[in-house]
Amino acid sequence: MMLPDWKIQKEILIEPFSEKSLQPAGYDLRVGDEAYITGEFINVKELGEITIPPKTYALILTLERIKLPDDVMGDMKLRSSLAREGLIGSFAWVDPGWDGKLTLGVYNASDGPVELTYGERFVQIAFIRLEGPAKNPYRGSYQGSARIAFSKRRAKEIR
Repeated sequence: MMLPDWKIQKEILIEPFSEKSLQPAGYDLRVGDEAYITGEFINVKELGEITIPPKTYALILTLERIKLPDDVMGDMKLRSSLAREGLIGSFAWVDPGWDGKLTLGVYNASDGPVELTYGERFVQIAFIRLEGPAKNPYRGSYQGSARIAFSKRRAKEIR
């Protein structure tokens, strides 16, 4: 069962919370403090915006920290206006027990640049209640993320 707006506001920790981001069956996550594009870190908060060049992959940190109870998971989709501009999102499930900011991968498949501003709503997350609490809620290596989190599959440190 998907959580409606009033249950999201009551049961899911989202900080900072924005009433404008609350949707009937989800919450619009916003562009956060940093991004990683073409091999460089960008302080989105300082610059106010980022530009994703054509045919380029980018990592974007959400502004919000999300904390899920052990019986709720998240499913994310790119906002349709950005998909119409050529962005494609690659997002994993957000497991029950997750706590932290999310690093989201997007690809600009268009022939032109796509600009995103700090605090802009870019991805909607819907919350799905499980039949019961997960026996092993998420406690993995990305837990507590507050900055861009690179793949842990490889030991190479980019920072």
